[in-house]
Amino acid sequence: MVAKLPEEEHPKQAFGWAARDETGVLSPFDFSRRAIGEKDVCFKVLYCGMCHSDLHMARMNGALPLTLSSLDTLPLDSTAPLLCAGITVYSPLKYYGLDKPGMHVGIVGLGGLGHMAVKFAKVMGVKVTVISTSPSKKQEAVEHLGADSFLVSRDQDQMKAAMGTMDGIIDTVSAIHPLAPLIGLLKTNGKLVLVGAPEKSLELAAFPLIMAKHNITADVEVIPIEYVNIAMERMLKADVRYRFVIDIGNTIKSTY
Repeated sequence: MVAKLPEEEHPKQAFGWAARDETGVLSPFDFSRRAIGEKDVCFKVLYCGMCHSDLHMARMNGALPLTLSSLDTLPLDSTAPLLCAGITVYSPLKYYGLDKPGMHVGIVGLGGLGHMAVKFAKVMGVKVTVISTSPSKKQEAVEHLGADSFLVSRDQDQMKAAMGTMDGIIDTVSAIHPLAPLIGLLKTNGKLVLVGAPEKSLELAAFPLIMAKHNITADVEVIPIEYVNIAMERMLKADVRYRFVIDIGNTIKSTY
């Protein structure tokens, strides 16, 4: 295919205002654009909203380097996935503090994302348990990737034995699957991070989360009964985080 000349590629003259440098100052700007195609829609812009994103873009705030250097010792073919699958699992391990030596992290799924998560977690000194519906993946997980243990999620006895043992779970599965069994594997204040991005919403029943074994309670403001009317007025103004609780036992004296 013969490349088009610039005037053929962008034949339509246009006009606007543009930021030309990092000062962010806008000024009139003439430019050319490509012609309208069959599936394009041409709009006449009458109003344009502004937000802080425009300000940051115009002033080039927080600009990031767009190129990375690869070490000569690393093969490019197997390094390339680090910038997609790799960062997808590396980022939550670091962000949610699941990178501390001695921690126990579960990795759900052993595909493109899962195998990278196992490698990163092991280098960080984390104890890794791979969680999968396929028992056949145990050898790959333990012998090849170095996972410390393997858990078959369909085996109720294995799941029960592992309850409350994990500091965090990185869920890489993109198919619809139940979350409640994974929640049960977490310690108190454990973290479940979903990176598989299923097409349909995953459902999680609230009731199991309220059980005392998970140490989940409400944030409340305890008040005496004499304060109840003020509390009612504050509730009208949404001035409470997040529930008032009247201390009946200590502020209402029995007359019987």
